[in-house]
Amino acid sequence: MDERDAGLWDALPDGVVIADGNGVVLLVNAGAREMLGDAAHVGADLAAAVPLQDQDAADWFSVVRPFEGLGTRSGVPEQSWLLPDGSEVLVTTRLLRSAPNGTVDRVALVLRSGRGRARLDRERSDLVATVAHELRSPLTGVKGFVTTLLSKWDRLNDEQKKLMLTTVSTDAERLSRLITELLDVARIDTGRLPLYRRELDATGVIERVIASVQTGTSRSVLLDAEDGEHPVFADPDKFVQVVTNLVDNAVRHGEGTVRVHLENTASGLRLTVDDQGEGIPEALRSRVFTKFWKHGVRGGSGLGMYIVNGLVRVHGGELRIGDAPGGGARITVDWPSADPRT
Repeated sequence: MDERDAGLWDALPDGVVIADGNGVVLLVNAGAREMLGDAAHVGADLAAAVPLQDQDAADWFSVVRPFEGLGTRSGVPEQSWLLPDGSEVLVTTRLLRSAPNGTVDRVALVLRSGRGRARLDRERSDLVATVAHELRSPLTGVKGFVTTLLSKWDRLNDEQKKLMLTTVSTDAERLSRLITELLDVARIDTGRLPLYRRELDATGVIERVIASVQTGTSRSVLLDAEDGEHPVFADPDKFVQVVTNLVDNAVRHGEGTVRVHLENTASGLRLTVDDQGEGIPEALRSRVFTKFWKHGVRGGSGLGMYIVNGLVRVHGGELRIGDAPGGGARITVDWPSADPRT
């Protein structure tokens, strides 16, 4: 193997070890040397060059037995092993034979650091903990009031019963909304979000959303739209979900008047939502689209903007965060007016 070939192997992000049919190491790239240390070198015995152990302290070579077993065996799927320093490494083994059912002529190992998987496991644990916390709060309220109603029904007057049942209904709606959001997140992450897109006029949709939001707040929400139609190509329900979330966020996290502006662009529709709150610092804007991100003291699941950004992107649009002219945050959404797939 010349220097050029060695350089190509060393350029790989994973560690690679290749041995011949006698267990003599033929190649060790830079990634493998960094993980395995001085024991891994050309000419070394494969068993000594791969000093890996499992959780029971059994070594890799005696467990995998690369030169034994059925003649049809072609390799070992990715497994977790421990380096001498205790850190995890993920190993995939390939067994190469010159003929079917023949002896093993080459053993190739690919080693990948387990840090990425550990990080993913931590993220999943954080996700489960956050979801559990978000679900537990309304469930606690529902359980408490239902228990009280069942045990003290005859001693409660009608007003007390109505208040408790209203609270239970509110908490149940919160649970239903959170579960819906979690389903949306899962569908966005897996690319399985069902869309039923068609052409629609955004003006009427946004006017209805603003009217709905206004019923639950004393804040003023103003729509500024250029004359004429404002066509978009979207799933109507998902478009309503995006607009509702943006306007509702502006109402909850801002102050003063919320302004919604609509204008047609060369490629579609531009929707701008301005609030008069404290805004979102530039250093934090990239975090807004992560799961369970929250800013300020007001409540919410922290999934809204992640879902909104996902819905905009699957429609072929773009969402940006900036500063409103009068202070506060400006959310700008560019939405296609025609089917971007054609």
